[in-house]
Order: sequence, then structure tokens, then C-alpha cells
Amino acid sequence: MEPSYDRYHRQMILKDFGEQAQQKLLGAKVLVIGAGGLGCPALLYLAGAGIGTIGIIDDDVVSLENLHRQTLYNMADIGFSKANVAAAKLQALNPEINIHPFAFRLTTETCLHIFPSFDLILDCTDNFATRYMINDACVLLGKPLVSGAVSKYEGQVAIFNWRKAGGDESVNYRDLFPEPPKSGEVLNCAEAGVLGVLPGIIGSIQAGETIKLLTGIGEPLINRLFTFNLLNNQTYELILSKNNAAHSSAPVSKEALLQTDYEWLCGNFTQALEIDVDLFDDMLDSGNTVIVDVREHDEYPPVTEFPHLKVPLSQLGKNFNQESAETIIFFCQAGSRSLQAAQMLSAEQGIVKNIYSLQGGIINWKKNSKKIGHD
Repeated sequence: MEPSYDRYHRQMILKDFGEQAQQKLLGAKVLVIGAGGLGCPALLYLAGAGIGTIGIIDDDVVSLENLHRQTLYNMADIGFSKANVAAAKLQALNPEINIHPFAFRLTTETCLHIFPSFDLILDCTDNFATRYMINDACVLLGKPLVSGAVSKYEGQVAIFNWRKAGGDESVNYRDLFPEPPKSGEVLNCAEAGVLGVLPGIIGSIQAGETIKLLTGIGEPLINRLFTFNLLNNQTYELILSKNNAAHSSAPVSKEALLQTDYEWLCGNFTQALEIDVDLFDDMLDSGNTVIVDVREHDEYPPVTEFPHLKVPLSQLGKNFNQESAETIIFFCQAGSRSLQAAQMLSAEQGIVKNIYSLQGGIINWKKNSKKIGHD
């Protein structure tokens, strides 16, 4: 297929780019995992640049809270599949390329089924279980991985598993992070927050690195970790090297990958201790129930609708003494830290009869509780 001169003129006239690089993009097949804060800008610029085939994996639907940073969507898209909506809009942006949406959750089985059809993978996800699974599948299948991550005001990008003939051995995600963090140890965007423009910057960098890899221009972030702080515009890079001791828990075969439980590996254990919003509302009116906010003292939104204690998770072990309470319910921003608190306290025998975590956190409660008037 010949590249459209009018469409790609501004990049084809670049020195060291030209029609040859454009042909490489049109012949490339790129899979983007996650069509959220990072995926939206990456997808827009990859489609605009003329990547010939783009796959999109995301099982989520568009919600109002996405729109401050996921600017590929608008109000009319709320409730619809992100993968399908993104595919339709990207196809309208560039009808000359092929877009393949996969509106389902990524699993080890789908990794092994879908990844072989693509030249390069972009990790635009927001949880550690999926990150480790994507990395391990890319290593086993020999697929280069462009990884991005954001939290609060800081983002990072790195290229893993790029095997260049005659070059140094490539590193992968486990060389940088050998073991997953404990549950609640590193907050995701739902818990920690993120300024909307930041994933736009980091996702765009991921798209730029992808184009550099596919065309051979510039100096991609191979075996390097690039970090950007939005508050002060400071950047720095870490040179990454192989860490042979870091791979003891990595699957060594496709069969081992299929048998690995990444949710368990990353501390996403059973949700048996969780209660939903309706049950939480009912328990608010019951006697001898203690409600505990385990967020840090400066986190928003404030909670004024019901009495509660404020004990940050980091201080829970030494500042919590509620032996007389029959029921304790923990809550946090989105439910991760409160579940960790419930699990931690449940491990201590004989303190209380019932320990729970509010599913989805206070954000979910404020959105769905019948005790609050909603428009």
C-alpha cells in the first residue's frame, strides 16, 4: 500500500524519515493494552502517524470520571465499551489503517493467542497483575514492550525486551521490579489521583518511542527508564541492566505462564471481606459499629455524612485499639487500602467479631449511596 502523501506529508519530508519510514509504519502491527489515560493519547498519535494495524484490548466501559484525562471520549460515550468506541473514532480519524478492538479482559490465554499477531506491544495499563503478565508473555513470545506508568504528578516510560542483533542483552520489567509490591503498597490512580494532562504526556511519549522503534530513527529508550515530573518539569533517566537473580519467579514456558495466577502474585486476594454500598448503608444504622477512614489526613473528598475515626493505614498497627467493637468497617479512596486493613486486622485473632472493607471506597459510596441525594 502506498502512503498518502497529503495525509503524511509533514512527517515524510523530515530528514532521515521520508517515504521509507512511512512504509514501515504502514506495514507495522501494534497492540495497545489499555484504552484509558495512557492508551488514549498513544492510540490517537499512532493512528494519526499511519500505523497500518492497531489492536486495542480493554474490557472497561467509559465513565464520567474518565473524561478529565481520557480525551478520546465524550459524554455520549459513557457506558459504552472503551475498545469499541476508541476503534470507531480512530477509524474515522484515519480510514486508511486497520483497527481491531478486543473488548475483553486480558488473560494469560489471550496473551498467547493475540500477541503473536503483532510486532510490538504497548502496556498502557494501571495495575501490577496485568503488567507482570504482559511482561512475562512478551519475554516468552519475543515481543518488544513499550511500558508507561503514571501516578499523581509523575510518569515514566521504558522499552523492554528489544532484541537488537549484535547489541547488549535486553532487559525486561522484572529486571527493574523483580517482585510485585504488596497489596496497597503502591497506590494506583484511583487511590492516589493523577493530574489529567500527565497521562497525555506519557502516552504521547510511548507513541513516539513506538514510532522510533519501528522506523529506526533516533535513540529509543531501550534499556533505559525515563521519568518526568510535571510539577517542576524535571526529567531523569536510569540505565537498566540485566538482573539474573530477578527472574526466579518468572514463568519459563508457555505452560508455566498459563498456570501463573497473577492476581494472587500481586496480592489481589479474595474479596470475601468486602461489603457493597447498600450493606454499608444498612450497617451505618446498626449499633456498636466503628467506621474507620484509612486514607492519609490530606486526602479528598472529605467525609462528613457519618461519624468515623481517622487512622491512616501506615499507622493502623500502633494507633488502633477497638477491642470492644462488634463490627469494624474500613474505607479508603477506592477500596484497596481498606481491604488490606481488613485483612491485616482479621489476621489478629480475637479482636472483633466482624471486620469489613467498603467495596469501591468512599468515591463509590458517594456516587451510589441511597443516603445521598443524586441528580
